[in-house]
Amino acid sequence: MTAKFDRDFALLFTVMLTIAAGNTALQSVLPAIGRSLHVRDNAVAAAFSVSALLWVIAAPFWANRSDRRGRRSMILLGVGGFAVSLTLCGVFLAAGINGWIGGTAAFMLFILGRLIYGTFGAAAPPAVQAIVAGRTTLDERTKALTLLGSAFGLGTILGPAIAPYLLLGHVGSVEIGLSGPAFLFALFGAAMFGAVLRMLPDDRTEAALDDPAAHGAANAYPSIGGQASGASITAATAPHTEEVGFTDPRVRAWMIAGLVFGHAQAMTGQAIGFLVIDRLHLHPADALQPTGIVLMMGAGAALLVQWGLIPLFNLTPRTMMLVGLLVAAAGCALTGLATSLYGLATAYALASVGFGFTRPAFTAGSSLAVGSAAQGSVAGKVTSVNGASFVLGPSLGVGLYEFRHALPYLTAGAACLGLMAYCWVALKPSARTAG
Repeated sequence: MTAKFDRDFALLFTVMLTIAAGNTALQSVLPAIGRSLHVRDNAVAAAFSVSALLWVIAAPFWANRSDRRGRRSMILLGVGGFAVSLTLCGVFLAAGINGWIGGTAAFMLFILGRLIYGTFGAAAPPAVQAIVAGRTTLDERTKALTLLGSAFGLGTILGPAIAPYLLLGHVGSVEIGLSGPAFLFALFGAAMFGAVLRMLPDDRTEAALDDPAAHGAANAYPSIGGQASGASITAATAPHTEEVGFTDPRVRAWMIAGLVFGHAQAMTGQAIGFLVIDRLHLHPADALQPTGIVLMMGAGAALLVQWGLIPLFNLTPRTMMLVGLLVAAAGCALTGLATSLYGLATAYALASVGFGFTRPAFTAGSSLAVGSAAQGSVAGKVTSVNGASFVLGPSLGVGLYEFRHALPYLTAGAACLGLMAYCWVALKPSARTAG
């Protein structure tokens, strides 16, 4: 790889990191904003459910379009949509914070801003993948795309971690406060737009791609708890000559498992900000750092599993799924019952350990269930299921939370135990490990 490609790769890595971090940073502070504006908790969750739905619909469309309309133009569209969306979200939230409009009106307008992100933000990741795939050899491609995918996963961790430090005070007589992360990440997005426009070659007019047949694939919606699974990378590199449906007998049980544990993870992750506020009896603005600690513990635990425990124990996908569901069930139940910051952080980390096993198990098990010709198709299905979990999951979790604070966590734990029993019967043992 040339020095020029190394520079371009660093730029594309930063683009992926920025998009994921900006979205999850906003997710982590929004429960506090909603409480400050006296908005119903389920309205807060709905804002992200709508965005996730549009992302799931738009991502395959943009992945196909980037091959016809140019990869750089799709990256600019995605980054531009990201920056515009966060700018509008920041303006609407600041208007509510300063009392210029009511809290409900502020959130209705905020949802309109999120529609832009869900629709256009999904354009960038597949185009970024396509550029990297096109400028690497077959031997380099998987390694380069895996490193690129780690930027997306890292962003979902960094966003909540740094969000509490992005609160702003007043600009003149205008209070920015909790809307600060939206404005600052909008600036990061604008900077990325300018850097891509200036530094990245236009593949429509220049011979920028060594392999014009290379392509990218749709990425799952970047969300709290939505760690990268590698399925998008497989979809971008593996053969797609055999089409496999969601109900194909070879992968049906895996698809059901992915959908159920994915919703359990989305339910618990989206409600955690509200749980921290209520269990610790905090003012919304004071809850950001404790929430960040809980989310960082969870993300760190999931990474420990994926980078350390899975390679160490070399388990089969079925075993990983069963172990992960048992641990996740215990962690979810304990999170719902915890009453201290230590208890919340430890229990949520335990749940994340469990989900850290199930997500790679879902990807690997689905892959091993089919032949080489169907790898691209199955990987695309895995990505779709991962993304779909964050469409209804957050609203379902927060809706249950409004009835009783422990309910989404107890429900998620029960769902994991029920799914464990199903997987014990339905998943066929594999002689091969998850790798």
